[in-house]
Amino acid sequence: MSRAVVYETFGGPEVLELREVPEPHAGPGEVRVHVTAAGLNPMDWGIASQPEVAARFGISVPSGFGYDFAGVVDEVGARATGFAVGDRVYGGAQGRAAADFVVVKTPTEAHEPLWRTPEGISDEVAATLPVAGMTAAAALAAIDLRSGDTVLVGGAAGGVGVFAVQLAKLAGARVIGTAAQGTFEFLRRFGAEPVAYGPGLADRVRALAPGGVTAATDLFGIETAETALALGVPPDRISTIAAGPNPPGGVRATGGFDASPDAMERISDAILAGAITIPIAATFPIGQIHDAVTLQAGRHVHGKVVIRLRPGLH
Repeated sequence: MSRAVVYETFGGPEVLELREVPEPHAGPGEVRVHVTAAGLNPMDWGIASQPEVAARFGISVPSGFGYDFAGVVDEVGARATGFAVGDRVYGGAQGRAAADFVVVKTPTEAHEPLWRTPEGISDEVAATLPVAGMTAAAALAAIDLRSGDTVLVGGAAGGVGVFAVQLAKLAGARVIGTAAQGTFEFLRRFGAEPVAYGPGLADRVRALAPGGVTAATDLFGIETAETALALGVPPDRISTIAAGPNPPGGVRATGGFDASPDAMERISDAILAGAITIPIAATFPIGQIHDAVTLQAGRHVHGKVVIRLRPGLH
């Protein structure tokens, strides 16, 4: 037997249960990963709490929980390619990540990728990368962000935001990030100029950037997208990840699946070079899954929340 976080009804953190389940094994064309750490994302508890969101991801109850994970390959099925027993890896497994074992197809699929974890990146950090890193890369690629841009990033202090801010700075852009007042110093650590969200946002952005904003990405709702439109930013230079398939004003809807194939390699290289820092706000043992999800869902955590399943590797 092994452990997995599961839920049988949709709801808040209270519906999540850590249970003993039959140990999965790698079949033909599959590898099994002994999971060390699972990173939490807003979409995880969004799926577990909202049936309509779960349906968009093809998930029904009962279900496992989580997407991002890191660990070590410990079984390789017949005809599986690309990985060997002992390989440190990280990737995505929809509705299965918060578990002792994850089974993944090889060659890996776009919606459930698997990468080797580079030496120098811990399992805890690797477990934060897939959703947030790929989503941030896609959001910036959709607006063709380039050196010299002044970009407005909505939700800059969130899990995706800290990636987007740092990637935008690496691209040579000036970054103005919307956030709550209490996160301003946190954002300044990453090179962003913080501005409070809420009524009057356009006026505050004008005061910070009298020369204008040239691009924007909205990582939380539609306020930043609507503000950018009001500031005269062309719709094709505004992206959003959380406004559904029909965002306002013809701006570009995108998500992690739209990221370029080399996006994760570029992000991991930047981490190894010290050009990107991944803030891990809190780490919880798997038995404290309720506390971890409650903290993450509160939207006030600065950085990523990670679940530990066993001692990590570096």
